[in-house]
Amino acid sequence: METEKHYSEMNENELRSEVASLMEKARKAEQMGMISEYAVHQRKAVMVQSYLVDPESIKPGEMYRIEGDDGMFFQVDYLKGLFAWGHRLGGEKAIEALPIAMLKDVKSGK
Repeated sequence: METEKHYSEMNENELRSEVASLMEKARKAEQMGMISEYAVHQRKAVMVQSYLVDPESIKPGEMYRIEGDDGMFFQVDYLKGLFAWGHRLGGEKAIEALPIAMLKDVKSGK
């Protein structure tokens, strides 16, 4: 019996394939009206995508756009693993963690 690999053990092609698989599962769940299952697959896909992001590209003190939350910006205080810890601008300054795949560079519009 084949054991499943951890995402951290996968190469780039395997990670991209896993993201595609999760997005397909999310699409099917959405079509069937299974909103909770859809959200789970979407979040798992974002976590897998975080393994494809170079953590060195996320700089503490910098501001980033939050993918999927138009008009919202996030200031990174520090990184821990695949999560950027910081706060949303214009909010109540509550500290929260976001997967690094959700952060897009403000300057280059990526």
